[in-house]
Amino acid sequence: MTEPKQTAQPKQTAQPLHPEICDATASELARRLRARELSAREVVTAHLERIEQLNPRINAIVTLTADQALKDAAAADERLAHGESVGPLHGLPVAHKDTHNTAGIRTTHGSPLLADHVPEHDDISIERMRAAGAITLGKTNVPEFGAGSHTVNPLFGATRNPYDLTKSAGGSSGGAAAALAAGLHPLADGSDMGGSVRNPASFCNVVGLRPSPGRVPLWPNFTPWATQVVQGPMARTVSDAALLLSVMAGPDPRCPISISEDPAVFARPLASDPRSLRVAWSPDLGGAVPVEPSVAAVVEDSARVFTDLGCTVERDCPDFAGADEVFRILRGWQMATSLGHALGEHRDKVKPALAANVEYGMGLTGADLGRAELLHGELFHLMREFFTRYDVLLLPVSQVPPFPVGIEYPAEVAGEAMGDYLDWMKSAYYVSATGCPSLAVPAGFTPDGLPVGVQLVGPHRDELTVLRAGHAFEQATRHGDRRPTW
Repeated sequence: MTEPKQTAQPKQTAQPLHPEICDATASELARRLRARELSAREVVTAHLERIEQLNPRINAIVTLTADQALKDAAAADERLAHGESVGPLHGLPVAHKDTHNTAGIRTTHGSPLLADHVPEHDDISIERMRAAGAITLGKTNVPEFGAGSHTVNPLFGATRNPYDLTKSAGGSSGGAAAALAAGLHPLADGSDMGGSVRNPASFCNVVGLRPSPGRVPLWPNFTPWATQVVQGPMARTVSDAALLLSVMAGPDPRCPISISEDPAVFARPLASDPRSLRVAWSPDLGGAVPVEPSVAAVVEDSARVFTDLGCTVERDCPDFAGADEVFRILRGWQMATSLGHALGEHRDKVKPALAANVEYGMGLTGADLGRAELLHGELFHLMREFFTRYDVLLLPVSQVPPFPVGIEYPAEVAGEAMGDYLDWMKSAYYVSATGCPSLAVPAGFTPDGLPVGVQLVGPHRDELTVLRAGHAFEQATRHGDRRPTW
């Protein structure tokens, strides 16, 4: 295992290597691999060489398993050569999020407390990706214990945005998003509590899906009945994200809330007639959150795209009252449950903002949790009723464009002071509190060239609608085709 060196200041880099392979979609690579137009060894080697070239600049992949990946690629080629059946991700290289368990591969959660931690078991999603033929390249960078939407930690430092190396890649799946944008691998697994798939997807001009709780089963998991944290796919196109979801999703007896529906539906073509879609949109969640003008402008432009596609489009938004309390209380409880022991034994090795969150959770009462669950239920029914009138809700993913990599979080948004490192993420975590699926898709750029995404929120457990809407939007705009320049 090797760690990349971090570059303090951006410098000019030669044109990225192997664009014909590393910039191709996962679906196209999978087709060419099955047709034996490319070998898994060629694909893995090309991505390893791109990683060697670009990763020291962005610090996206923090543990690299190159030798094992090449061995696995050779074995994959042998299976195909002998006529054995192969999975839908056959030969596709993937680096996994460093908060996701990977058997035999270091999984640090970005914390010195777990610097040498090597799990014995894969997460279910990793287990399924490997069984589908994906080849593990290593692990992608995260904030400390995945807390916050800016990827920096004391073990590996900060991940930089490939579109501007002075800016944040977002988080907590920031390493995954930056690696996708830079062509270091074509698919990625992410996880999302308060925006950890969607915010980095928005910052890095890629696609990320926060599915409904239970769509992607979680195990190992200390709190198997909890619904705050979900895992979901990330990719450079909506179709590729849907392909990965078809592998990650599906029931599992180790997860009591897992959804029993057959995930094969997500592997089918997403093209559909968008003219029947009823789209609601808001640049600021109905006035609930401050949003920078450059972001709000992209959301408004995106609403016009759906109008041009023939959809019924109205400016409307549900009332997110109660969402803040729901999210913060349930998040605090979750963090106290999972990290309370670490804080008690090693407080000096936990970042202050995270320690404060854990302490808040440890101070919650039964009445606090009861109120949060009552509000949680009210929010669910409010969204259920809202989606009897609309199919999709179009919102900003993040309230700000990518911010400087050297700060912890934006101190203010649109002139309004942020109280802590969560406040600037409300546009994402209010949606988390609803339990609805939400797809982040590339939607445009600020005047100075920074990516901005929008999120398409759908009814509970209706990932297919948001994927189809996202695909139609993507095909109409092609914002995701604009790759970083080096």
